[in-house]
Amino acid sequence: MPLSSVQNPHSELVGSLYRDHRGWLLAWLRRNVACPQRAEDLSQDTFVRLLGRTELQTPREPRAFLAAIAKGLLFDYFRRAALEQAYLNELMLIPEAEQPSPEEQQLILEDLKAIDRLLGKLSSKSRAAFLYSRLDGLTHAQIAARLGVSVPRVRQYLAQGIRQCYIALYGEPT
Repeated sequence: MPLSSVQNPHSELVGSLYRDHRGWLLAWLRRNVACPQRAEDLSQDTFVRLLGRTELQTPREPRAFLAAIAKGLLFDYFRRAALEQAYLNELMLIPEAEQPSPEEQQLILEDLKAIDRLLGKLSSKSRAAFLYSRLDGLTHAQIAARLGVSVPRVRQYLAQGIRQCYIALYGEPT
């Protein structure tokens, strides 16, 4: 089957954006990321994300539009890198005899990244409430005081977090 018969309806627009602005986007990303290969990957991911959209119109400001998408990807990249570094720092505190094997370390890191992706779908306050509850064991009242919200709002945030966990495990409820 020819590639053109399976192309996304936005392929022409994305192709045009790619031809006209990829060089600029790559230079912009290289200024924000130390690794040139990572910048290349983020550039490609930006255009892949565009191809995945169900609706896409010609942006008035293409560079600002592409930069906004790339910033989101860049934020995710730095968040994952910080998570990985935090894990490695904690791992160094464990006596060598008790450290997990390299295979177990990789599995743990993959699980942490999956949890991070899951929690990344929540608002910042929902995520904080969920982590305060599950990791720190704070009460609803303590969480409400920390976040500056009401206890019923904390319950809503926790329900959102639990719903995301349910979706991750079992899929969307029917």
